[in-house]
Amino acid sequence: MLGVATVPSPTKSVSWNFHPRICFPDRIPPNKIHTFPGLSTFPACFSLQKHTSPRTHFSPKAAASSSGKLLCPVGSAEFTEEPSTKVKFQTSLSLPGCSSALFLLGTGYREKVFAIIGVKVYAAGLYVNQAILNKLDAGKGRSAADIQEDSHLFDSIFQAPLEKSLDIVLVRDVDGKTFWDALDDAVSPRIKSPTPVDESALSTFRSIFQGRPLKKGTSIFLTWLDPTKMLVCVSADGMPSGVDATIESTNVTLALYDVFFGGDPVSPSLKASVANGLATVLK
Repeated sequence: MLGVATVPSPTKSVSWNFHPRICFPDRIPPNKIHTFPGLSTFPACFSLQKHTSPRTHFSPKAAASSSGKLLCPVGSAEFTEEPSTKVKFQTSLSLPGCSSALFLLGTGYREKVFAIIGVKVYAAGLYVNQAILNKLDAGKGRSAADIQEDSHLFDSIFQAPLEKSLDIVLVRDVDGKTFWDALDDAVSPRIKSPTPVDESALSTFRSIFQGRPLKKGTSIFLTWLDPTKMLVCVSADGMPSGVDATIESTNVTLALYDVFFGGDPVSPSLKASVANGLATVLK
């Protein structure tokens, strides 16, 4: 498990803003939307976009498999919809600090339970530099179920010195401190003995959200440049224009990746979708 001890997150009561807001996303032509009925269903090709205005950095170039063949034809669906939240993810994007476009590998959602009622908090999509696929020979020809249980394969994605980014899109208003507290509850137990470097990185991470209201539709990009460095970008609408913080701690970046893609992920639907995506492109 990535060399990090996974410890169940302590139970903590978290209050989210339940006041409904009315949002009017930009209209997207029906023929541009690719909807997938099952949570673990992988799109016909890499894809993405959040539910607000389309991102301006969309690249129509189709992703390529490790064999060099196109995964989908140019001009196919530009967006993929996460079925439970209806958040739309664009097919590809360019992010601050990344050397090339990243392509969507899978989507899912995070749900919190309040008084036995499940409440969806955010949708999420994992983007990867397509060159990462060249390093995943161990996944070729395997089923999605096998891949999902293979911690070494997910470790390989993290260890690859190539960009991957998690786009978290809020589906309700959330106070920044509340968001951080919930995230910290999952991250901190995964760091066995925090070093001063780890503590400094966590403090930097925390400062991004303190006193910052996060509205419905806000995107939080967690972009791993390599195992030692992660960029954090927060955007209220559309693509981020810059980097909010740089996290330089292998233990922290590793723990955060483990939160989503380790043995006990906070969003099982996201990990299952990514496994389906890998099974599709590594045939």
